[in-house]
Amino acid sequence: MSGHSKWANIKHRKGRQDAKRGKLFAKLIKGIEASARSGGGDPDGNPALATAIQKAKDASVPKDNIERAIARGAGGADGVDYEEIWYEGYAPGGVALYVQVLTDNRNRAAADVRSTFTKNGGSLGEPGSVGYLFEQKGYLLVEGDEDTVMMAALEGGADDVEQSGDQWEITCSAGDLPAVRAALEDAGVTIAQGEVTQMASVSVPVDGTAAGKVLRLVDTLEDLDDVQAVFANFDIPDEVLAEME
Repeated sequence: MSGHSKWANIKHRKGRQDAKRGKLFAKLIKGIEASARSGGGDPDGNPALATAIQKAKDASVPKDNIERAIARGAGGADGVDYEEIWYEGYAPGGVALYVQVLTDNRNRAAADVRSTFTKNGGSLGEPGSVGYLFEQKGYLLVEGDEDTVMMAALEGGADDVEQSGDQWEITCSAGDLPAVRAALEDAGVTIAQGEVTQMASVSVPVDGTAAGKVLRLVDTLEDLDDVQAVFANFDIPDEVLAEME
């Protein structure tokens, strides 16, 4: 789930992931395996794999699990052949949802996603209906003093740095994420979150009544085994999210 314009939205997402750690590990391992299968098992020559590995490390996935996933993916015929599919639709209140799926069964994934939208007050759209609202970007949430964070981020090639509570949100092009992350780590900045994500160009304000419905649909989609990530353009007020927590 996105919501990168507000720290409270980030915190909601982090809390949900912590509560579903076992399922999160499984999704991260699947991402590693799929990346290794499509681009090879050497992260130095496969940026998608390098990003997937780093994301797994950030979530404390054990090293042995990561290495086995790389081996399975790079092994070709011995691994599962996952297909990446993107679904587009709307949650209640006109919030756009962009859903990333990795699956070995296209029909199962399509049925599960469609059913989840329908049962939770959303509507599944046609390809291209909301995808144009999202752009692939590198994103980091970090902790540190302003001067250090600003200097390191800009030296690494970041596009933007914004304060978010007592932390900092940094955005960059997806390809520059490793360089920006390295510059921050070299400067001693603590990285709370870092990933390649889909960021919305416009946001939709959501009030207290609709917020629960939107998050229920997002959470239910994220619970599906085939769904890797759900990106959304909601803007829920901090106080509303705090009450829902």
